Amino acid sequence: MNTIRQLHHALKINRTLVRYGLDEFLAPTPLAILRPIAKLFSLSFSKKAQDKPRGQRLRMALVELGPIYVKLGQMLSTRRDLIPPDIADELARLQDQVEPFSSEVAQSVIEKHLGTTISQVFSQFSSEPLASASIAQVHEATLQSGEEVVVKVLRPNIRQKIRRDLSMMHELANWAEKYSSEARRLRIKEVVQEYDATLEREIDLRIEAANTSHLRHNFNDSELLYVPKVYWDFTRTKVMVIEKISGTPIGHVQRLKDEGVNMKVLANRGVEIFFTQVFRDSFFHADMHPGNIFVDTSNPEKPKYIAIDCGIMGTLDEDDKRYLAQNFLAFFDRDYKRIAELHVESGWIDDDVSIPEFESAIRAACEPIFGKALAEISFGHFLIQLFQTARRFNMQVQPQLVLLQKTLLYIEGLGRQLYPELDLWETAQPYLKRWLREQVGPQAIFQEVKEQFPDWLHKAPKIPGMLFDNVHRLGQELEKFDGLKRELTQLERYKLKQNVAQRDAIIGIGFGLISGMFYLSQTYPLLIAGTGVVSFLFLAKSLWPKKLK
Repeated sequence: MNTIRQLHHALKINRTLVRYGLDEFLAPTPLAILRPIAKLFSLSFSKKAQDKPRGQRLRMALVELGPIYVKLGQMLSTRRDLIPPDIADELARLQDQVEPFSSEVAQSVIEKHLGTTISQVFSQFSSEPLASASIAQVHEATLQSGEEVVVKVLRPNIRQKIRRDLSMMHELANWAEKYSSEARRLRIKEVVQEYDATLEREIDLRIEAANTSHLRHNFNDSELLYVPKVYWDFTRTKVMVIEKISGTPIGHVQRLKDEGVNMKVLANRGVEIFFTQVFRDSFFHADMHPGNIFVDTSNPEKPKYIAIDCGIMGTLDEDDKRYLAQNFLAFFDRDYKRIAELHVESGWIDDDVSIPEFESAIRAACEPIFGKALAEISFGHFLIQLFQTARRFNMQVQPQLVLLQKTLLYIEGLGRQLYPELDLWETAQPYLKRWLREQVGPQAIFQEVKEQFPDWLHKAPKIPGMLFDNVHRLGQELEKFDGLKRELTQLERYKLKQNVAQRDAIIGIGFGLISGMFYLSQTYPLLIAGTGVVSFLFLAKSLWPKKLK
């Protein structure tokens, strides 16, 4: 039944793309097998797709396919250096302009999960959605207390739709790793599993509310980033109420310029916010497309970011952070040998790889982009080179860093739109050097001692007793070991005695057989005696003890 369901979904993907005149995108995928069948069901373009530009047709197809594909389009919309402008402009509309579901359904979900009527919670509730995205939509409202808020409501049956789409992605990943060494190197199955876990968290609005509160706490009183307040009394699995924010969407670049915003400062602050989240807090917003970021322009020379939609957050452990920081700094310093060594030390490539050869390959990919502004760098070409380098040295993709990689794509795309002259390396380098000093310098050692000292002080009186107990326990274990050793020795001696007795019995039986055969040989031919001797030799070989002391 599962296979039939997957085939049906694969056929739907084919049919949708064919209907919108996009079936050429199927060619490099295993889904192309079904393309002839799909064409039987879609002999011509959909009427609503006729005469529409390709970007619009692609956007409409992704919306029809479902939320997983909408999110793919959202990420592609920030990569204007990799896709044509007409497609990027249309995909940008997926960030907050997905077709909304009815207000009646939204209010029904709210009342069901809050256990009360809309009028009892809100003095005003807008029936028209403020924005509609792939997973949920939001409505403006005013609490009975007079506070202005937005209410986020999950789309109906969204969990079932996501599970269906992810099931297809798992099947395709299994197929790819079974037949493609490149897919195995990229660890496609693990990447899909990580994406699965991420989306599972995103469709529980309580988790998003907790993420929002955590990020708000991390940037409390910050001049860089503002995160809205969560109203926990009105937050459930499918409903979340948060403070209404006011700002300019970061994607409206011309409007920001018209408001007098210092675009260089805005771009620099965006980079600093990202590195602060990753390296200071180990907790970063991993869905930073333009639809989720606004700018407070009340002080144009010091513009402040506003972040919403914290459904997808990334975390890194200390080893990942230190590895990434060291790689970044080595990259900024053009220390390609150190980058190669770090890849081996972290296990990203095999330890039998030639360091000089890998160093040379990294230098060839990275050196051309130094000293250039974002507007002058061909990141498409750069990424292709890095991918070829990775494939050449069998580099392993790290699933735990997939969200970070996606976020870096968003950051880069935003940087190019806001301030193309931004030197990303120059902006990030001082921050990373400062962070590393704090991690491995005297200040870090002092901080570690300061944090551990109360625990050491608490355990100090117990140390002598702990040492005595451990020594006593060790003595008991040694006594048990000596007893076991004595038992094994006795058993070995017993086996030896048994083997000796067995040997004597064999000799006695053997001589008896030989005597009997010798007696019989007086009457019968010599062959009988020879047969007896051979039989005795085989018996002795099989039973004779291998080692006697």
